[in-house]
Order: sequence, then structure tokens, then C-alpha cells
Amino acid sequence: MSAPFRFPRFFVTSPSPCPYLPGRLERKVFTELNGPHAAELNDALGRIGFRRSQSVAYRPSCAGCSACVSVRVVAEDFRPNATQRKLIRRHSDLDVSACKPWATDEQFDLLRRYLGDRHPGGGMAGMDDGDYADMVEQSPVNSFVVEYREPTVDGRRGRLIGACLTDQQADGLSMIYSFFDAAHEGRPGLGNLIIIDHIQRARALGLPYVYLGYWVKGSDRMSYKTRYRPIEVLGPSGWTVMADDEITPQRLPALADELA
Repeated sequence: MSAPFRFPRFFVTSPSPCPYLPGRLERKVFTELNGPHAAELNDALGRIGFRRSQSVAYRPSCAGCSACVSVRVVAEDFRPNATQRKLIRRHSDLDVSACKPWATDEQFDLLRRYLGDRHPGGGMAGMDDGDYADMVEQSPVNSFVVEYREPTVDGRRGRLIGACLTDQQADGLSMIYSFFDAAHEGRPGLGNLIIIDHIQRARALGLPYVYLGYWVKGSDRMSYKTRYRPIEVLGPSGWTVMADDEITPQRLPALADELA
């Protein structure tokens, strides 16, 4: 007989500088994911805006601020626009595979280059190979790594140019962390391609959503998430489709610029 489900204990972190809004402080509420019901708990918390990091589920709980909003793409209703279709065609030759959550040197080297190009001095900049292995392998739920490689030539496996640590939840795929070769001149828009691939992957699995984490209106670092429509936002009344007037208009043409 299995042990009864126990209501989790929640904790709150100390305030620290907000990485998205200058001059503000962030605070998180979190709980541990362990035991035989870890996956069920993660699913339930994911539906109310929590994210997973190793064996912890967390969400923002900032005093006087609710700028971070959970968002998810409705996979079945997503229709790529002209720019996104061009992106799909441009990268249709890539070798894409879902792998067991096992960290490799090749993945870590790609992550280090990605952080140096896109997030120098960020919170993950000091991550070593052991930290990366913990991020990938310390998962109490159904996780996998999707790898994106250049085409195989003469039997030689193509170079790794993108990867995403992903959780498969009961109602969708949750993209925990993605990274890619941001300096690859011949492969623009890799980050966007990874999201589109996850939307297509969720649809093929019969899963309704792709969870993209948090979105902050007006934040350059978050603007890419609103390119995938319809996208739902979690508010006081539950999940609702984000209206067009909620998006800052000048943020949207960036993907077309990347593919020019």
C-alpha cells in the first residue's frame, strides 16, 4: 500500500535583486519535490504557475509586485505565421532527438558559450560541470533533453547547436531551460525554433500546452514568448488567452529581423 499524499510544506526565500526590473527585489515561494507523488505534485503546481528546478518547485512571491506572469502556448491552436514557417523550412535539415536526462560535456560546452554570448554576468555564469549535471539529472519527474544537431555528413554525427531540458507533465511540456549556439551565423533564430519544435512535439503527444515560464510585459528578455499565439496567461481568475493589446507592439518584429 502506498503512503498517503501529504500536503507539501512551503518556504520563502530572502529578497534579492530582481533580474528583470531594475531597482526591485524578488522573492520566491518554494517546496520540495520528492517521494512517490513528486510528479503529481509537480503537475498540480505547474497548473498554478510554479516552475521546477531540480527537486524544487517555485514561483515568484514578491512584495508589492506581480509583474512576473505564467504563460503557456495552446499547442493545438498554434499556427505558425509566415516568418515562423520560413524558420521551420530553414532548419528542416537539423537532426532532432529526445534523449534521457544525462548531462554530457558537449551540452555543457554549448551552455557555457550560450551564457557567455547571451547572459554574461548572469546568475548561471558561474555554473560548473557538476552544477550542470545536477540541473539535468536531479529530476524527480519525467524529464528529457531535446538535442538539435547539424546534419549527419558521411556517417559523422553533426555538431550540437541547441538543447532543451524539458519536463513532460500531464497536460503539456514544460521547457525548463533551453540554450543554443547564439553566434552561429548560418543558423539564426535557433531559440525560436526550439519553442516551435516543442509546440509541434506537444501536439504529436496529444498534450494541450507548452509552458514557457514567466513573462514580464516590457522586458526585452521576455518579449520572445509572445510570438507564439494563442498564448494563455495565468491571472486571478485562472488561465485566459492573452489579448493582442496586452503585448508591447514594438517587440514583435524581432524574429523577422533575425531571419533577414
